[in-house]
Amino acid sequence: MNSFQLYFRLGWQHILDIQGFDHILFVLALCAVFIPRDWKKILILVTAFTLGHSLTLALATFKVINVRTDVIEFLIPVTIAITAFVTILKPRPSTGRGVQLNYFFAIFFGLIHGLGFSNYLRQLLGKEASLWQPLLAFNIGLEVGQIVIVSAFLLITSIFVGIAGINRKEWTLVISSVVLGVSLMLLLEAKFW
Repeated sequence: MNSFQLYFRLGWQHILDIQGFDHILFVLALCAVFIPRDWKKILILVTAFTLGHSLTLALATFKVINVRTDVIEFLIPVTIAITAFVTILKPRPSTGRGVQLNYFFAIFFGLIHGLGFSNYLRQLLGKEASLWQPLLAFNIGLEVGQIVIVSAFLLITSIFVGIAGINRKEWTLVISSVVLGVSLMLLLEAKFW
């Protein structure tokens, strides 16, 4: 297996790893207001998260920024909780601020999530002659993993909302409430003071 394949696999495994389900929760919180016909909006949203995640991951890997790990591990569930809470307050997408706010969350909170994996990746990349190709491969793998999560979520949503007839707003509220509850538990576990 070459270096690109290795880091690509690490990227998608990172996002799909059930032990690190914080990224999955964040993606679900972002996408909870959407249904399958909104797939283009979701793809842009997930890519915005990848861009934010990639930027700080690269900056931390190149040692341009350095933030305490315990602070980042606390901030990650904060970002999930805020996103889920805002979705509960506004459970339907709009053509105005609602969607724009999700894009802001995806990019800005993606910056925080990128810092969460940077120490581990920096250790792995320490052996590499060039850091750019492994970083690119990792982030492409991350994007593919997120698309897998979103695809599974859209399939489940289409079954419950489209076929079973569950109200779209209620579906969004249930998903967001579950994500909020789990993120609050993670937040309590990650307190750093």
